[in-house]
Amino acid sequence: MATASATAPAVDRVRRLLTPEAAERASQRDGYLDLLGPEPPASSGRVQDLMLSRALPEIYERWWRPALGRVAKGVLGPGMADEVRIARLLMALGPGDTVLDLACGTGNFTRRFARAVSSEGLVVGLDVSETMLRRAVADTQRAALAREVGYVRGDAEALPFADGTFDAVCCFAALNLFADPWRALDSATAVLRPGGRIAIFTSVRGRSPLLRAGDAVVQHQSGMTMFERHEVVDALRARGFGEVRQRLTGVTQFVGGRLEG
Repeated sequence: MATASATAPAVDRVRRLLTPEAAERASQRDGYLDLLGPEPPASSGRVQDLMLSRALPEIYERWWRPALGRVAKGVLGPGMADEVRIARLLMALGPGDTVLDLACGTGNFTRRFARAVSSEGLVVGLDVSETMLRRAVADTQRAALAREVGYVRGDAEALPFADGTFDAVCCFAALNLFADPWRALDSATAVLRPGGRIAIFTSVRGRSPLLRAGDAVVQHQSGMTMFERHEVVDALRARGFGEVRQRLTGVTQFVGGRLEG
């Protein structure tokens, strides 16, 4: 397990991005900043319950996420390496950027973003799961990215950061798991600077009656939201994003945009 001192450079940098109230109540543990304490936000359903388990972090990056993504994206959909590339392109990452990786899990994308922003930038991974974050901190220490990457245990629907803090926000494979995805999107928009970019990978409902019936069962059983085809695109535009792009693949979609104003 990574020690708190091993990630202190990034932890100190992350603390300066928090609101004064959040900075006051944040505690440092296991190499990340904890703003939730013993009571995490309410779960949206079975899938999120699994994300909070002790076992999943051990298989998440190598087996669980790639396999689940392949089923959802379809046989011809992009692989994991392509997902990283798409996220980086949608966020137009460059040296010196400050990036928020929402629902970062074990930090597999977080660390790749850090290499794009270099030591001049900072990537903050936020997740609700203690077990995921402990694995993320340990893997980040092994990757020698202790200055470029910091982690926060917090609520994506009530982000603890000051408004206008980030140049880019990524939310891959998570928006459909939040209890209130639109509140989470509001919060992500608030912490972006004008001109900031957002990258989203999430669900989309099928178009045929058979697929839509299956989507309804999945949503009921898992607690996941299955978004309509234009729902996320319209939500971004309503929040002031321009240059909105969407790519559909299987029962998933990639969506990105730039905050205007």
